[in-house]
Amino acid sequence: MADGKEMTDADKAIEFKEEGNKYFKKGKWSHAIEMYSQAIELDELPAYLCNRAFAHIKNDCAGSAMIDAERSIEIDPTFVKAYYRHATAKVMLGKVKEALKDYKRVLAVKPNDTDAQKKYKDCEKEVKRQQFMAAIKTEEKESLCSKYRDDGDCSWKMINVPASYSGPNLPDTITLEYVEALREHMRQEKMPPKRDVYGLLIQARNILASFPNVVPVTAPSTAKVNVCGDVHGQYYDLLHLFKLGGAPGPDNYYIFNGDFVDRGSYSVECYMLLIAYKILYPNYFFLSRGNHEGRSLNTVYGFEGEVSAKLGGGAELFDLYQECFQALPLSHNLNGKVWCVHGGLYERDGVTIADINKETRFCEPDSGLMSNMLWSDPMPMRGRAPNKRGVGVSFGPDVTEEFLNTNGLEYMIRSHEVKDEGYVVEHDGKCITVFSAPNYCDSVGNKAAFITLRPPDYTPKYTVFDSQPHPGKKAMAFSRMLGGMGGF
Repeated sequence: MADGKEMTDADKAIEFKEEGNKYFKKGKWSHAIEMYSQAIELDELPAYLCNRAFAHIKNDCAGSAMIDAERSIEIDPTFVKAYYRHATAKVMLGKVKEALKDYKRVLAVKPNDTDAQKKYKDCEKEVKRQQFMAAIKTEEKESLCSKYRDDGDCSWKMINVPASYSGPNLPDTITLEYVEALREHMRQEKMPPKRDVYGLLIQARNILASFPNVVPVTAPSTAKVNVCGDVHGQYYDLLHLFKLGGAPGPDNYYIFNGDFVDRGSYSVECYMLLIAYKILYPNYFFLSRGNHEGRSLNTVYGFEGEVSAKLGGGAELFDLYQECFQALPLSHNLNGKVWCVHGGLYERDGVTIADINKETRFCEPDSGLMSNMLWSDPMPMRGRAPNKRGVGVSFGPDVTEEFLNTNGLEYMIRSHEVKDEGYVVEHDGKCITVFSAPNYCDSVGNKAAFITLRPPDYTPKYTVFDSQPHPGKKAMAFSRMLGGMGGF
């Protein structure tokens, strides 16, 4: 030090904390976490724990954020920021009712805190809304896909189209011309009519439901297969991906690993285009379910609000989206060689494809094989550990090896995590993460990627790309609960 005195652990901790703050401002969440962790090792202050919790929140690690917030509260029960962090992590997992308890504790300590009052009221309003929506649903209710089926008394075809509508109309049998016209129509920030939204969702749901949980994909020797990661409502980046990868078709397969919606504010456009391609090319174009294809996260991260704002239709249309989401298969098995899934692997060894196909996927899972597939993440260490997200499991290279060997597979491609260069190869090349939403949430600055595979060897070829301009709706613009968190 300048005055000749030896630095104390507290002094060193301050320096690490300040370095962490610099990384945080640059959006380098993982580097910020490393610096805060070193500060905490030297001086475990509630403020440092809450700084790291916030970086974990930005890094989509709600479980780790809750642990830090709880430790901070254990050290100092009056440290208000810790309750804020704990509440935000709960909201990230869709546990709004539990978050309400945290905001109540904040107000008990600081009853005049206007920000806490607002968050409490917002949270309370959302809890009441969810309770009301649950109360008006009947236990035994005809599915909306059945109610509005083509040949029913309330067929979706009978829904009125406004006379002012001048865009493409969904034909009885979908065509490439229609899909391309829809794609351009939405690029201009114009929506299809409610009738066609219902028609697309119902047709897609019926096609998706016809596939097993694990979809076998057999590509001919003349075809290439493009495996894509999270899209997260970034429609203009999705259009760029198709420009780079080529138009879908019999010689150009696509597998999307889920998380089509939420966070990005063009989620309706993304899902409408993807299911239109699925209807057009059911055996060449494949969609898996991600953890964001579900009611609890859609309520928090913006998709429910976006559906309401762009399409109207109220709760019923949102429910129809949920029926379509629940029909999405869980994974794809490419030529018996490559396993494609959104999240990852399982809490136990010995899981087989037959076991997965026995699972009931038409639900909102909170545990079990399906939950693991949607939420789990790889880690460099061997074995298993609690997942930093608070759901699923962290799995090591030995777990990957065991699953692949048990099922006669060579390697896996999963998504679920933003990566600086759009992809990362782990577990001795047997676990690849691909992420297809560049500059995630308009703030992270990452590149995106997709992977092209060709028979017979299926050697991965990576295409990396940058974000494209969009008309200006900021990420999380439609979120009721997290819209003020800078994209998270």
